Amino acid sequence: MKLVKSLLLGSVAGLAAIAGAQAADLPATKAAAVEYVRVCSTYGAGFFYIPGTDTCLRVGGRVRAEYRYVEPEFRTDDTIGFRARGRIQLDARTATAYGLLRTFVRFEMTRDTGSYGFSSTYADVDQAFIQFGGLTAGRAQTFFDNGDLDTQSFGTIRWSDQPNVNLLAYTFSFGNGFSATLSLEEPRFAGRGALADADGFVAGQNAPDVVANLTYSGTWGSATVAGAVHQIRSVFPDVDTEYGFAVTGQLSMNLPMLAAGDALWLAATYADGAVGYLGFGDEVAEATYNINSGEIDTTRGWQVAAGLRHYWTPEVRSNLFGSFARIEYGSNTALANSDFDEWRAGTNLIWSPVSGLDLGVEILYANENPRAPGVTSTDTWEGRVRVQRDF
Repeated sequence: MKLVKSLLLGSVAGLAAIAGAQAADLPATKAAAVEYVRVCSTYGAGFFYIPGTDTCLRVGGRVRAEYRYVEPEFRTDDTIGFRARGRIQLDARTATAYGLLRTFVRFEMTRDTGSYGFSSTYADVDQAFIQFGGLTAGRAQTFFDNGDLDTQSFGTIRWSDQPNVNLLAYTFSFGNGFSATLSLEEPRFAGRGALADADGFVAGQNAPDVVANLTYSGTWGSATVAGAVHQIRSVFPDVDTEYGFAVTGQLSMNLPMLAAGDALWLAATYADGAVGYLGFGDEVAEATYNINSGEIDTTRGWQVAAGLRHYWTPEVRSNLFGSFARIEYGSNTALANSDFDEWRAGTNLIWSPVSGLDLGVEILYANENPRAPGVTSTDTWEGRVRVQRDF
């Protein structure tokens, strides 16, 4: 028995020695280095370097809960509405020898009920664009508008503020705050149904809107003058194609002498055959068919709008805003007696108890006054409550 134990112990010792010698012959291995996320302060707060690259990324988003009361006109109208909206956005920036390379994408998902739209759920690519030097390509804010105009109104007021559009643009920077942009943008399909045939078919667009602007930005604020050319086609081949246009002037001015963060904004726009740039959608036709001449008569209109933001305390602010617009249809058309003026005015109060959180209430009044004799005007009151978190 002792002999067996001695043999076993000797075998184990021999195996251990051999294993140790082989292990000593193996190349030494090191644990993989851990690469920590580094803060990128070049482009502002919230950016960090994507590990292993020289690209800075910021992840952001928004959640908005909103509740609306609209004065009903008929018993079948929805008086109240509920909205929930979520936003996710990514902003990636890389410094190159040719200038900044930026990629931005913003997705929004919305659930509406009642006066917002009966039980509708939809997702939207709100923005998705690439900027490289002066080039901007993708879906972004139209270059017809001054990007510094932050109206901070919950409801609709009439000015050239538009949903983001698909575009291809180039911006020329002249220094000292001056820049100019030439942009090809998707057309504004405002009220094209007025040029439809009896079956509701409308002519397809075969040219983009051409937009150009000149902008100055300084410490006091910014100013923009811009113009746009818009094609109008009838489905009837014997009707000549027309071109509408719009011009605008917009101003944003900081008012630190009143309080930190205070600002004033002004906007004025004239349109002939391009009333989508006045802030009207399908409720206003961009052109109508002239019964006598058999040609297109463009719709004309103009608007002025203004707003003032004031901080009562660093956490409490108010916005006061309003707009006036006039629409004039062509003579000898089906809408010849449908000209109207519209007033809109409102105010809100917003409390931001912590950074990125807004708790606000707003009231908005609208008056539409038809210019045809004997037609009465309509008044509408609207109220909203908003809870919003940006991060």
